[in-house]
Amino acid sequence: MSDTAHNDLKSKLLEAAEMHVPFDGWSDASFRAAVADSGVDPVVAKALCPRGAVDLAVAYHKRGDSQMVAALTDDALAEMKIREKITFAVRTRLELCPDREIVRRGSTLFALPQHAATGAQLIWGTADAIWTAIGDTPRDFNWYSKRATLSAVYSATVLYWLGDDSDGHAATWAFLDRRIENVMQFEKTKAQFNNSPMGKMMAGPLGALSKLRAPTMPGNMPGYWGHKRS
Repeated sequence: MSDTAHNDLKSKLLEAAEMHVPFDGWSDASFRAAVADSGVDPVVAKALCPRGAVDLAVAYHKRGDSQMVAALTDDALAEMKIREKITFAVRTRLELCPDREIVRRGSTLFALPQHAATGAQLIWGTADAIWTAIGDTPRDFNWYSKRATLSAVYSATVLYWLGDDSDGHAATWAFLDRRIENVMQFEKTKAQFNNSPMGKMMAGPLGALSKLRAPTMPGNMPGYWGHKRS
């Protein structure tokens, strides 16, 4: 089976599953219903998604990342400062979610111990997608720290958003602004340290550390969020 055919069938399964996930979660029941509704052969469906609904939940998340990246065009980001780009990207990612219940169900799934590592990879992948989309690509120690920090901001914002009933999710955007402000204050403090006598004395050792290649992702960043159906 070609990659195109593979992706088309998986998309059919995913679209069918989205009708059931708000009621049954990312479960075996949702997966069986998706297979039945989509008309995909059960044997083929199992080959495409060995973990059943878990693999569909992963595909759902990654499709959302792709849609977010497509929205982060040069024109959309023009004239923005780094802080504004990050805020815009996180907000865009959430605004692409048509149904919070699907995201809530995903959060529940990836909170389970057996799926926590997968959830960590997803949240890290979204943070990496954001930083890469706005032009941050050097693979040094800062590559790791920026993504770790954004993963934490992103996770906290998603959890807040899931419980936010304010008009237009205004409370979520205010929460996001506060989290970004906290990060910016940390960066300001770090810059002040680097310019201090102690910071200059440590410049050599820290410079050597920054040349270390960052690992692919950390193993302790839980979280999940969804996206808009294409």
